[in-house]
Formats: sequence, structure tokens, C-alpha cells
Amino acid sequence: MTAVLVLAVARIPLGFAMAIVGTIGFAALRGPIAAVETVGQLILDFSMSYTFAVLPMFVLMGAFVHRSALSKDLYEASYAWLGHFRGGLSMATVAASAGFGAACGSSVATAATMGRVALPSMRRFGYDPGLAAGTIAAGGTLGILIPPSMSLVVYGFLTQQDIGRLFIAGIVPALITVVLYFCVVAIVTRLKPQAGPPGPRTAWADRFRKLGKVYGVLLLFVLVLGGIYFGVFTPNEAGGVGAVGACLIAISRRHLNWQAFVDSLIEAARTTSMVFSVAFGAVILSNFVTVAGLPETIA
Repeated sequence: MTAVLVLAVARIPLGFAMAIVGTIGFAALRGPIAAVETVGQLILDFSMSYTFAVLPMFVLMGAFVHRSALSKDLYEASYAWLGHFRGGLSMATVAASAGFGAACGSSVATAATMGRVALPSMRRFGYDPGLAAGTIAAGGTLGILIPPSMSLVVYGFLTQQDIGRLFIAGIVPALITVVLYFCVVAIVTRLKPQAGPPGPRTAWADRFRKLGKVYGVLLLFVLVLGGIYFGVFTPNEAGGVGAVGACLIAISRRHLNWQAFVDSLIEAARTTSMVFSVAFGAVILSNFVTVAGLPETIA
């Protein structure tokens, strides 16, 4: 593990660092030729898994959602319902991050996107910079829990767990986390009112009008998770349905032309390749650790 950390500090990508250490370890145990054969067979067996196809489908769904510019509408809808409370903009950011994470599946993309959307508004209303930055950072982590989470997909691959059950299991913890974030914002703004001043109250008609603009996120979430829960789709099929649904939403919002479609495919391919490299490296390293008997030695 020290060698992996050294390679990571040397700016070698984590997946390659784990693969290099695992391959060298196999070479030391079995010889270089056997090491190459073992590593190749591990990668082939892992990549031939049928469930492995679920990851690029959900990544592609997230790419289409990002192109559809739903993040701004999600934020405006959340602000319409929560903005008049003290700390309401922070609460709206958390709620919008949860909604975007449910359609995107990436915590990094959620934090980056909501930062561009929410931070200017919080600055305009005089929010404390620490509260604003903390809200965006905390809200971004919801993408890890809320299905379809790429982290849950990778965890399911590496631990041989049912991905559909992992998705369902992530819903309640995610909702609890959202409520806890709301409570933290409420406590902070109660102790320090100037940190999150309330905004103007939105009329009920405007609240429902803005809510109607984000029906696509709710539809995708219910379609994908409901299909898995009730046994209509396998996780792989749900990923395909979600990707097609996100593509149709982007087209209906007139945010997806041919060039944007190609860019979404390229973006999804890059993200998938990055995640696959980490997964392959982890498989190689974990198999070497097992073959070398390190768990028994440590025990």
C-alpha cells in the first residue's frame, strides 16, 4: 500500500498505480510471464461481466442531464419554496443538489454544477462565504448516496453486491442527510442571522410553475428506481432507459443538437474510462493481496 501512495504522490493516476503494484507483485510471486497472463485474465473476466454495462449507461444519463441545463431550474424551484426562510438559499442549494444528484449520479459534477448556479445568488444576497461554500460542498456529496450513484455502482462491482438493492438502500440515508443539512443551516442562521438572510417570498402560483419545469428529474428518478424496485427493469436496463429518457428531456428542452450529443458521448466515454481504470486497478491489487496471503499475515 505504501508503494501505491508513493505512485499516487508522483501524480500517477490511482488506477494505474494500483495496477502497477499488483502486476509487479504477481511478477515477484509467479514470474513476469505468469503475471501478464494473470492480469490480462483478471481484466478480461471483470470486463466481460454483464452488470458492468450499467456504469456507462448511468454516466451517459448524467451527461445528457448536464446538457439539458436542469440545474438552474432545479435551483430556482427549490428557491421558490425555501428562499423566504432564514438560510433559505443554502437549503435550496442542498435540495437542488439532491435533485441534480438523483439525475446525474456524480458528486463531483453535482458540486461543480451547483457551485456555478448557486454561489452567485448567495453572494448577491449577502450570505456568509463560509456558509455558502460549505453548503455547496456538502450538497455535492449527496451524489454519492442518491441513486443512481456511480460510487454505489463501483462498490457493487468490487464487492459483488446487487446494484439494484444498493440503489434502494441509498434513498433513506440520502433523505436523512438532506434533513440534517437543513437542520445545520437552520441552527447556523439562528445563531448568526446575518450569515443567511431570508429572501423575498414567492407567490404560490410561481412556486408550482417553477416546480413544473423540473418534472423531468422526478420522472427519471421514479422511472429508474421504481423500475428496479418493482422488478420491471434490471439495473442495466434501467440505466439504458434512464439514458434514453435524459436524452429525450434534453431534446425537448432544446439543449441537445448533434454536436452536443457527440460531446455527451465523448464525455461519458472519458468518465467511464477513468472509473474503469480505477476498478481494474483495484481488482488487480486486491487479487495480489489475496494470493500473497497478506490478510492472513496481518490477522
